[in-house]
Amino acid sequence: MPQHMDEKPWPVVVGVDGSTGAQAALRWGLAQAKLTGSTVEAIAAWQYPEVYGYSYGWIPSMPEGGEFAKTAEHALLETVDTVRGQMDDPAQVSIRVAEGHPAQVLMDAARNAQLLVLGSRGHGTFSGILLGSVSQHCVQHAPCPVVVVPQP
Repeated sequence: MPQHMDEKPWPVVVGVDGSTGAQAALRWGLAQAKLTGSTVEAIAAWQYPEVYGYSYGWIPSMPEGGEFAKTAEHALLETVDTVRGQMDDPAQVSIRVAEGHPAQVLMDAARNAQLLVLGSRGHGTFSGILLGSVSQHCVQHAPCPVVVVPQP
């Protein structure tokens, strides 16, 4: 974190996937950034889905990577617009769409962050007490503090 008073605080990084949990995380991250005089870096990650069938010599047709990136960018922009529209004078937000596994993309961004903010997305019988796999990985391995915001 910056050590001199004239340096800008590092950003609050928020993982955004378009879910209601991501909206809650972004809302929390914007409020925290406002309190600390920082900004928010909202990040959406995308990756090619795993494809089965290669071992049989058949390669299914796949959309271009640009389609996955456009879908992620659309979800990111929609989430940012929705959440910022619900707040009075929110912190500034920069957006980034990155190719890669969401946990790795967020871990890379967290290297230069004061805080990493994620929504909880547990699945299964005890979904209320489970973290999603991305949140779990980041909580265990992030190079900065992590806040997991519960779903509303």
